[in-house]
Amino acid sequence: MILQFGPEAPWILHALAAAALVLHIGGGTMGMMAGGVAMFARKGGRLHRVSGTVFFVAMLFMAGIAAIVAPMLPEARWTNTTAAVFTLYLVATAWATVRRPAGATGRFERAIVAVPLGIAAMGLALVPYGAATGQMDSFATVYIFALICGLAATFDLRMIRRGGIVGTDRVVRHLWRMGAALFVATGSFFFGQADNLPVAIRESFIPTVLGVAPLVLMAFWWIRTRLPRRARLATS
Repeated sequence: MILQFGPEAPWILHALAAAALVLHIGGGTMGMMAGGVAMFARKGGRLHRVSGTVFFVAMLFMAGIAAIVAPMLPEARWTNTTAAVFTLYLVATAWATVRRPAGATGRFERAIVAVPLGIAAMGLALVPYGAATGQMDSFATVYIFALICGLAATFDLRMIRRGGIVGTDRVVRHLWRMGAALFVATGSFFFGQADNLPVAIRESFIPTVLGVAPLVLMAFWWIRTRLPRRARLATS
């Protein structure tokens, strides 16, 4: 993601493009590091809270800049914009879940559900277009995001109807949204930017392991959270 201007462009545009690139890369790098720490840290502990806060802020920078810059690239990357907006939605709702008192919702939740609903609607609208033009494969990533957004919107609407969530449901909501956002970051880097890695690393198993690690950890914590305490003790 490199925004470039011609030599005739004002210096301020070149400076802004360079700053956007640094903040995007820096935010993504910091987000992956902080997200990894948060995944392994004791849940609810000080390290978990601090690393989670760093992850939240870093991902806002990374995804926010990507959402703005992607449409302005020489070849507009609307798929990247969709992924960035979805990532912003994930981290924002995950953060709000633990910041808001248990069993409560507010205007934020009722407003932000428009994001997954909008992406899901866009995906549905592209199905007949892709079928008519023979470009279904070109929109495969958008369709996947649309499906996930449809599920996320369903969970959001159910939570709003119930007036909030408590206990395990609240923890799981926070967990899977943070984990999914972290996977967007690791997947974008280790799969989408693999050409920038050294050949020895690129041809090894390391990118695959690190790229899918958030999904594995998310599944582990989901099972551990959902499994009754007595069952966990019996299997430990």
